[in-house]
Amino acid sequence: MPLRIVRNDITKMNTEAIVNTAGSKPIVGTGCDTAIYNAAGYEKLLKAREEIGTVAEGEAFITPGFELQARYIIHAVSPLYIDGDHGEEDKLRNCYKNSLALALKNNIASISFPLIATGGFGYPRAYGLRVALDEINAFLIDHEMDINLVVFDEQSTELATKLHPQIEALIEDNEVRASQKKEYGFAVTFPSLPFMERRRRSKSCELDAMVCFSAAAPAVQEADYDEGIDEDELHNRIKHVADPFGVYLLYLAERQGKTLTELENTAWVSKHVVHNVKKKTDTYKPDKRTAFQFALGLELTLDDTRDLLSRAGYAISPSALEDKIWEFYIENEHYDIIDVSDSLEKYGLKPIIDF
Repeated sequence: MPLRIVRNDITKMNTEAIVNTAGSKPIVGTGCDTAIYNAAGYEKLLKAREEIGTVAEGEAFITPGFELQARYIIHAVSPLYIDGDHGEEDKLRNCYKNSLALALKNNIASISFPLIATGGFGYPRAYGLRVALDEINAFLIDHEMDINLVVFDEQSTELATKLHPQIEALIEDNEVRASQKKEYGFAVTFPSLPFMERRRRSKSCELDAMVCFSAAAPAVQEADYDEGIDEDELHNRIKHVADPFGVYLLYLAERQGKTLTELENTAWVSKHVVHNVKKKTDTYKPDKRTAFQFALGLELTLDDTRDLLSRAGYAISPSALEDKIWEFYIENEHYDIIDVSDSLEKYGLKPIIDF
């Protein structure tokens, strides 16, 4: 059976089992853990958890679902993310492996997973998604099970709601479709969004947009000339002024303390793209979306993003819908590729992470 990616509250999933992101000690954590305890019956589930005791990271155990629709709760003891160099990935992979093994042992036919450890445990969501897809798909090669991965939820995409007033203004612009086709090779097909229609008809729409743009804009402050100029930064800018895209990308990666391999996760670029950057550094030129993905994965400022894009011959267009979405997330220093992909899809654009 295929893996399904769903938007839902995991406590409301109608599967035989759901998976909880549990801590190693018999106490209730934040986020998903608290939500599941509350929905299942806090005292009942806590009593069952206390009887189990301390469990090592990466292991899993099972309890009844109590008041949930799900018959069982499989608790995956999530690793606390430190820096990625303390065995976190192996432990996270074990969370999926051990949870699925428990499901098999208990003849569970359907199960729903959250993105384990990507909430309060701090595991980067893009990395967590890669691990989840790897382990679940590997399991499904040899086993039959109905598996859901609850990836998107309202909390994780809360920032995207601030986009609506800005995007609505663009939707009325006749140049949007032409600009999008020129920049990205496909035209925009806007989805039917009831809330957008309601907001257009609202007298407060213009005020909402003003508030949103005002909140996003930095406060004007009196310049502090006593700090002087960062001569090293000026030297670096002059040194790299003529760099082509690939060379400048490698410089930025080194400056940001990131590797190109890491960008396969944080920017969701393919191994083939990374290979081309490494082998054809002086001549490599990406399409515009890939350039934006690199900027997001490197956690660049908006100024640095503009600089990087220019090396490939691109600029951020004020009338291109996709550009506006990328600009918004980078300007707000929200570098979660999953949220960006979700926002693109919501506005009728091709998602980056296409399941």
